[in-house]
Amino acid sequence: MKYKISFILFLVFSLSANAQKSEDFIPFINSQHEWVDSVYKKLSKRERIAQLFMVRAHSNLGQKYIDSVGKVVRKEKLGGIVLFQGGPIRHSILINEYQKYSKVPLLVALDGEWGLGMRMPDSTISYPFQMTLGAIQNENLIYQMGQEIAKDFKRLGLNINFAPVIDINNNPSNPVINFRSFGENKENVTSKAKAYMKGMMDQGILISLKHFPGHGDTDVDSHHDLPRLDFSAERLHELEIHPFKELIKEGASGIMVAHMSIPSLDSTTNLPSSLSRSIVTDILKGELGFKGLTFTDAMDMNGVVKYFQDGEADVRAIIAGNDVLELSQNSKRAIKMVRKAIRGKRLDKHDIETRIKKVLAAKYWLGLENLQTVDTLNLYQDLHRKSAELLNQTLADNAITLLINDQPIKALNPLYRTAIISIGTTEISPFQNEMNKKYSNSVNFILPSTASHEDISKLLEELSNFEQLIVALHDSRPRPASVLNYNESVQNFISTITKESIICSFANPYALANLNGIENAKALLLGYQNDSTLQKAVAKVLLNEIQAKGKLPVTINSFFQYGDGL
Repeated sequence: MKYKISFILFLVFSLSANAQKSEDFIPFINSQHEWVDSVYKKLSKRERIAQLFMVRAHSNLGQKYIDSVGKVVRKEKLGGIVLFQGGPIRHSILINEYQKYSKVPLLVALDGEWGLGMRMPDSTISYPFQMTLGAIQNENLIYQMGQEIAKDFKRLGLNINFAPVIDINNNPSNPVINFRSFGENKENVTSKAKAYMKGMMDQGILISLKHFPGHGDTDVDSHHDLPRLDFSAERLHELEIHPFKELIKEGASGIMVAHMSIPSLDSTTNLPSSLSRSIVTDILKGELGFKGLTFTDAMDMNGVVKYFQDGEADVRAIIAGNDVLELSQNSKRAIKMVRKAIRGKRLDKHDIETRIKKVLAAKYWLGLENLQTVDTLNLYQDLHRKSAELLNQTLADNAITLLINDQPIKALNPLYRTAIISIGTTEISPFQNEMNKKYSNSVNFILPSTASHEDISKLLEELSNFEQLIVALHDSRPRPASVLNYNESVQNFISTITKESIICSFANPYALANLNGIENAKALLLGYQNDSTLQKAVAKVLLNEIQAKGKLPVTINSFFQYGDGL
């Protein structure tokens, strides 16, 4: 009978699920540890390789799905899980259950680029998108955000955040990064990411910078196909790789490798960067000296399995030098194929042992040898701390960017008959509610993105009776694109009233480029996203309660360029 590794589970109420080691992460996981050696010896050959795999988990797909993933965790003895949609209580119950099934405590990750709200928007705090953070000039606020997000992760039993995104978004048409990036300037991206990363790591969770060597200048989503980057190696090292290089120096614990074809770095036809030994081992680990955990992007994405099917992508990802594979299509098959590759000398046995022990050492650094169960008592309240909500509003207040102020905002008169128009929504917006508190002589108007020509004609007729027009542009889509989803009639309406209006945009900043004549507005305020905190912050600027301090993190067109902000 194989020896069963046992771990004592403590039911405690604590923001910190585990006590990480005080030593710096990178030297720690590259050193020898008695606990690591002991665990390694007690695992079978197959169970050792399983430590390099993480499986997808949801808590919103029903008990049958939850049980099926639990069966995989129990049978395959995998190294970790990656949580997606669900709720905090359901997630915590799921995590406790899966940890009990596991032979070695699990790494538990989530894509939390703007906190837990990225996967649980209805029940947890969503911090600003990284594009919004790119406008903030006080990076200590971003550091504090990293700390708060880490507290949330630990309270929920998570120990890895697949964030921040450090891709440089210099392609407005990028369908997959875009607003998830801090912007187009490599130094701004690096400094903002450093603050965010340090905040999380100082609170004792692991991070993963993504997506190496840089997914910002693509027009293909690697979830659906294999993007191709035809830039020179010199350009890539000078621009895309720059943030990775600098944050490796700052002790980044993890890096996620993208699925992209990059001929200047590896000329193998249709070979994703995640499967390239030249990119993962020679450049990332060799030239850049990265000694943390190297994660693949999800191994079920078309960008990686389109040309390497039936488990071959998994084997090649290990051969390339990755430490952890995220979301293999079939982990059982992959583990079997990796074992076969070791026997066939495609993989070096000693090299695999080193990587497995790095993963175990990461678990040891996180304090998982003394694993604690997640206490569901007061969980929702703990994830909605007053301090966190106040910080979230402060971040929004500091992001607002004033691009035009030809008729000074201070000249707005709350006693004037004022029309406050929210476009792209179907109900009174938080922005309107905030403005109404002091603009007692105002009238709210709502114009859906699909409004008819007749509706717009009636609205124009009514607006002629007002002394002031304040227009809010909303994009309520979960993934705000570079072009607003307004029909032609609505776009023409905006062009018609722009010269007489104060314009406030709660949309992707790139969307301004497609609004004819927007540069002629009396004033133009950028709120970046359709979040209530950003809407409240813009209202505070218009009400002269705060000043707009943000700077534009991307170039929109010849009128609005990187660094603009009055």
